[in-house]
Amino acid sequence: MIRKLNEADREDLMELVGKNPAINLYIIGDVENFGFEQDFMELWGESDSVDGPLKAVILRFYGSYLPYSEGPFDAEGFAELLRRNKNAEMISGSLEVVRTLSKWLNIRQEKEMLFAELTEMNEEIRTAASAPVPIQKATTQDVDAICTLTDVISEFTSSPEDARKTLHKTLESGTGRTYFVEQNGEVIATASTAAENSRSAMIVAVATHPEYRGQKLASRVVAQLCADILAEGKSLCLFYNNPQAGLIYKKLGFRDIDKWSMTYLHKENQLTGAGI
Repeated sequence: MIRKLNEADREDLMELVGKNPAINLYIIGDVENFGFEQDFMELWGESDSVDGPLKAVILRFYGSYLPYSEGPFDAEGFAELLRRNKNAEMISGSLEVVRTLSKWLNIRQEKEMLFAELTEMNEEIRTAASAPVPIQKATTQDVDAICTLTDVISEFTSSPEDARKTLHKTLESGTGRTYFVEQNGEVIATASTAAENSRSAMIVAVATHPEYRGQKLASRVVAQLCADILAEGKSLCLFYNNPQAGLIYKKLGFRDIDKWSMTYLHKENQLTGAGI
């Protein structure tokens, strides 16, 4: 059976997702930071009975959904939740789980990436973080300058307005941090975290201005982020599909632990009931 979760389910939910805290970083972070009673966020869980332990869970955060299960789950039932929401846009999560759910939906596009984790400090991070490049920690006043850089990076698909809104909310809420390098009043390299929680953080939005590439600026910024977060007793995660970026992350000590999918939905899901 599938039911909507609330605060009374926190312990059972954390027991389930805590078995794989790296993959479940977003679920853990969103529950810790926002709880269960938010208009933009909902959670449903599957169990064999009303009082039985949770065996699968799915998070809605605005129009994005993130499922998790350790084994077989009611993919058709979870898909029905998405079909009821006319604003459902995307499913993300472990590739195997997302593809199981996607069979019941009308998919527009899938983006497959590698999911990597860093759990301890190493000499490469110490060396990169000690390079003589001044790193600044962003405040909400730096949002426009940082997004002016990401606006020109083709890999960043968010609209300028959405990018600024998202970064401002992340910095304001404390659910992530952003470091950057500035030259002549212009941000030339940046990296951020998202979904920070008591156990881990996700590295996101790594970018270097095209005119300043080849100077290891992104490595310097990412290394500083990693050093600071590891010093807080947390691990780091990231996903990537760029082999060159993968080499940089692996040099810093990240190791691949899973495959990650970002799967985009056709709006027809709400009209046709795909998969039925």
